[in-house]
Amino acid sequence: MIDRTVAGRRPSLLRRVAGENSTVRRLDGLMLVAVAGLCVIGTLLVWSSTRTWAPGSTGLVKKHIFNEMIGIVLCAIVATVDHRAMRAYAPLVFLVSLIGLGLVITPLGATINGSHSWILLGGGFAVQPSEFAKVGLLLIIAMLLAQPAEGSDRPRGLDIWLALLASGVTMGLVMLQPDLGTALVLAVITAAGLIVAGVRKRWIAALTLVAVAGVFSVFYFQLLEPYQVARFTAFVDPSVDPRGVGYNSTQSMIAIGSGQLLGKGLLGGGQTTGRFVPEQHTDFIFTVAGEEFGFLGSVTVVLLLGVVLLRGLKIARQCDDRFGTLVAGTIVCWFAFQTFINVGMTIGIMPITGLPLPFVSYGGTATFANLIAIGLLQAIRVRRQSFN
Repeated sequence: MIDRTVAGRRPSLLRRVAGENSTVRRLDGLMLVAVAGLCVIGTLLVWSSTRTWAPGSTGLVKKHIFNEMIGIVLCAIVATVDHRAMRAYAPLVFLVSLIGLGLVITPLGATINGSHSWILLGGGFAVQPSEFAKVGLLLIIAMLLAQPAEGSDRPRGLDIWLALLASGVTMGLVMLQPDLGTALVLAVITAAGLIVAGVRKRWIAALTLVAVAGVFSVFYFQLLEPYQVARFTAFVDPSVDPRGVGYNSTQSMIAIGSGQLLGKGLLGGGQTTGRFVPEQHTDFIFTVAGEEFGFLGSVTVVLLLGVVLLRGLKIARQCDDRFGTLVAGTIVCWFAFQTFINVGMTIGIMPITGLPLPFVSYGGTATFANLIAIGLLQAIRVRRQSFN
């Protein structure tokens, strides 16, 4: 007689979740801890920077936490999907992102802070499709460039042209908003995909010349909006108009410098409380970290972001298939560029472009896109470990 208590017994839920071969055990825990730390710090900074003017005693922090919870759920869902299966869904994700960008330039679109890049959903919620376009573009580029040409380890010329076409269409729709900062991120995603895919140097050289010619044309034909020109003027010389175009740069550096080594303490920043720095809960949230947590707190934020980047590079290097390597490598370049631009513009070494700090700045769609990207990295990590 068969002992039913032993034979055919299914592993317990706890064993399936936390066992040696479970998905949870194969996740990159260090990356998740770093991301969690950044989210906690971001929540504190959003609370401090919005409590004096946003409705309610807690400012926008409750809404920010709600957005983070949704992002965590999206991250978990994506992490459970085999990243190799994502290759088949890449065209659909890209198409949906293009539809979102197209809806922005219809009457459904709304203008916030000078950028016509939002779709209002009601109830105080809005979606910025250009954030999801980052994910859509990197997936379609990885799909196109993952298949090498016959007898070679480099992508086919046709696939390169298709990737450039996908990038051009996406960037064109974003520039119609206009959103120069996001367009730059999309350009970096494209360049990163091509470099990680190992395209020949002549492609890189030709695209570099095109990029330089494009930048020259933008300035020569005066294609930038007045507020964008003002941002570059302030970057070149913030003192030219400290109460006008140079105001943001001047005040952000004052806030960071006033924090000194240890900062003034959470909720103790005079620049933050007085709202001397515009958009300090989104684009300029690093100034709040500098003023209230000081140099050590600011360095902690940068180090945590560095951990995310380094773990992402390790995932890209250890992945066995080209698609996973391309996705992981491109995400790392996206986060690295956006972090450098955001931190750089607050300390005066980069022009103001309106890019949020990943995992720290207040935001809904940006938070979703960032955590979806972390889910992609975790999915690649889990399936890579399953081959060992």
